[in-house]
Amino acid sequence: MEKIAIHTETIQLDQFLKWAGAVEAGGQVKILLEEQMITVNGRLETARRRRLSVGDVVEIKDAGCWQVASEETGVQ
Repeated sequence: MEKIAIHTETIQLDQFLKWAGAVEAGGQVKILLEEQMITVNGRLETARRRRLSVGDVVEIKDAGCWQVASEETGVQ
């Protein structure tokens, strides 16, 4: 699991996945959600603009796993 530091308290799922380098565009997130390929904290996700906070874990099936981390420490 890769830890990705954010500079704000929360971040939208689509923005986070772009920030992490997991996707190139928000449209890709929409497709992955439609194909039920994304989970957040182990639960299937359906909302592209879901707000993520430090400690949340996002996984794209067969692609990778990322944790939202704080900018100060890099981890939660």
